[in-house]
Amino acid sequence: MHVPFCRHRCGYCNFSVIAGRDELQDQYLDAVERELKGIDNSSHELPLRTIFLGGGTPTRLSATRLQRLHRAISNAFPIADDAEITAEANPEDISPECLDALQAIGVNRISLGVQSFDAEKLRCLERGHDESIALSAIESAHRRVGNVSIDLIFGAPNESLATWQNDLSIAAASSISHVSTYALTFEKGTSFWSRRSRGDLSETDETLELQMYEAAQQQFAIDGWQQYEISSFARGATRCQHNLAYWAGRGWHAVGPGAARFVDGRREVNHRSTTTYLKRMLAGGNATDETEAITLEQYARELAAFGVRQLDGIDLSTIDDRTSIDLETLLAKTLTKLQSMELVTHENHHLRLTRRGILFADTVATALLSEPE
Repeated sequence: MHVPFCRHRCGYCNFSVIAGRDELQDQYLDAVERELKGIDNSSHELPLRTIFLGGGTPTRLSATRLQRLHRAISNAFPIADDAEITAEANPEDISPECLDALQAIGVNRISLGVQSFDAEKLRCLERGHDESIALSAIESAHRRVGNVSIDLIFGAPNESLATWQNDLSIAAASSISHVSTYALTFEKGTSFWSRRSRGDLSETDETLELQMYEAAQQQFAIDGWQQYEISSFARGATRCQHNLAYWAGRGWHAVGPGAARFVDGRREVNHRSTTTYLKRMLAGGNATDETEAITLEQYARELAAFGVRQLDGIDLSTIDDRTSIDLETLLAKTLTKLQSMELVTHENHHLRLTRRGILFADTVATALLSEPE
């Protein structure tokens, strides 16, 4: 469920968000109610096992509006009693009232956009909190909900390895049970992209990025932590079930502006503009902006592209069993090229990212999804 509202669009963000337009929230709820009512769930795997309230910032919605959103979802789909229900939030939004509202709709996992604990790095990333606010939010969410995940960004402009190691140390000492780490990327259309083009910002070099990534692996290899995906670390049995379903190639519904779904072999994406989405839905139209029927070959490729993100890699022969598509023959040239670039290993049907390939996982995924040149 994509909730697009934000207080401020951060300079690196290229998600479908709208900042400073909270007056549109009731129209948004009208629109998503219409979209949900239009879904035929008769042929789908039910009840829902996971729900992810992302954005944007779902906690920009009041308690009453969050309840209305949850009611719309539960009216459209039965929800499993033990479903994983995640809500994204910014640390500065966490308050007793916010946690009351989230618990009232069954949220049992909170994902906080911490990104860093370092004051200078947070200013660069244009975040709205400091270390104290972040740690307070983590502890409050842990006491009330229990399962708390945070996002951390590495490779910010002028960031040192020591700064990143300090972020990791603070995170590991907190009460979080899951962490996702991401290298900063400069996406076209963002202010960071423009500032880099002007020479005001510079990217972190590949060697330092790899050192930062390995620092995360080292930090979260003890005290019950386990890495299970290139960006994801979990303590105990707290792996993100929603993401595991993605990587396993299961179908998913998605509602809201910019939401992308995969249902019954068809991939669809809603219009990214919140205002256009609202106009279409409130006029009785369709929010879909892109639609594509996925062939068995495309599905097999996607299983490989998602599967290789998992730390243990993927056995390509299992994809053959599942789809009757022999990817090892189909992608022979691609696999040879990726091995020559030292991005993957391919032995006994098993495909796995190398240390260098971890930093270029998107490059590997693109190659697996594309026709060879």
